[in-house]
Amino acid sequence: MAQDRNLREVSAGGGADPGPPPRLGALRRYRLRLLRRRLLWRALRARHQLQPLADRTDSIAPGAVLLVACLRNEALRLPYFLRHYRSLGVSHFLLVDNGSQDGSAEWLADHGDVSIWQTGASYRAARFGMDWLGWLLMRYGHGHWCLTVDADELLLTPGMEHLPALAARLQDMGRDAMGALMLDLCPETPLGTGIHAPGQDPSQILTHFDAGPFRARWQARHGNLWLQGGLRERVFFADHPDRGPTLNKLPLVRWNRRYAYLNSTHSILPARLNALYAGPAGPGPSGVLLHTKFLPDSPARAREERRRREHFGQPELFDPYYRAVTEGALLVGSESLRYESPEQMQALGLMRRG
Repeated sequence: MAQDRNLREVSAGGGADPGPPPRLGALRRYRLRLLRRRLLWRALRARHQLQPLADRTDSIAPGAVLLVACLRNEALRLPYFLRHYRSLGVSHFLLVDNGSQDGSAEWLADHGDVSIWQTGASYRAARFGMDWLGWLLMRYGHGHWCLTVDADELLLTPGMEHLPALAARLQDMGRDAMGALMLDLCPETPLGTGIHAPGQDPSQILTHFDAGPFRARWQARHGNLWLQGGLRERVFFADHPDRGPTLNKLPLVRWNRRYAYLNSTHSILPARLNALYAGPAGPGPSGVLLHTKFLPDSPARAREERRRREHFGQPELFDPYYRAVTEGALLVGSESLRYESPEQMQALGLMRRG
């Protein structure tokens, strides 16, 4: 199959470069332009589903680094999430709350650097929230460096370089985006145990991670990387590795209103931007997104996700995953390492200064 060309095993330390991205033919480029237009039209229509709760976008300064996210019932993670990204240099948060019932939206609305919209529409029908975020990026992100993440993702930059300085460095290098490896953190005890307070650093309870192995391949259809492997695949998808999570993301982009994310932040159009991240061993600066999904609330959240059926295109295929999480699986293994610092990520070759 064309998409399997350039398949490379990636070792625990980041490993081999997957090679050059595929060249897209004229017909494929034309079809992707049409697809991008459809996605932009979807985002334009999706604005009607959003109701502003606190709109402070008139305070966005020229050159500000913006963060864009969609969330639901994230009161446990949000205090540290805001603190982390403010310390990295985010100036304004553009957030969509999709029916939270834990006070998340109201709490966020009290923060002067947050603009937040609410919607009760289907997350799945909105391309897992990307139609809503696409509108915010189109309307407010044009010309800004924008960081698009989930509420359970904490970006590490090389040397914890502040985002404005990193953006300027990327721009000087002629790079309009920076990719990142999504790295799952897990506790040393079964899921659902332990106590985590709002505002606490998640790595104090999510103490371990798998540094690999990873598999990297370029997908010919959209010219994007497909990086799989790591902790969740080892624990939940060993018998079906094709269902393992996609771990490559392109979260930091100098946004243009003509851009559109295709599959979460795993891929983007125009497709030339996908070539800017070739995995942890690829050229240029890259980061790590610490994934804090497995805090003590994860079994309860898994039960709700399984009931709502809003998080996968074929949610029935993931029933064993939901069952294992709700039953309190133990994720740490003999392959796991204790998380220490962002410098450790660089030393392991999981991110690069470039």
